[in-house]
Amino acid sequence: MSNTEDKIQQLQMMEQSLQNILAQKQSFQMQLAEVESALKELATASKAYKIIANIMVNSDKGKLKQELEKKKELITLRISTLQKQEENIRRKADELRKDALMHLKKARQSDKNG
Repeated sequence: MSNTEDKIQQLQMMEQSLQNILAQKQSFQMQLAEVESALKELATASKAYKIIANIMVNSDKGKLKQELEKKKELITLRISTLQKQEENIRRKADELRKDALMHLKKARQSDKNG
């Protein structure tokens, strides 16, 4: 039964990792929405401002757009990486769950037969 307990413990650790990944992904998705909103506003704005250390300063519109586009690209890449990690953990967890259930069924059958 120790093998099954190990698998269950691994599953719990995977679930915890999955929750952390989902929280990170949600945070990046919120950042992405903010950047996209800023880019949309920047497209129609006549002047651009940037906040630096709680001070709003006039900024070059083109340069600011480039910074936001770069930030958007980086955030999108991070979200993609997190999605791949999420899929990988879900797949491994499913395999581990099936394996643990199989071991439990075998243990129950041997208890009934023994």
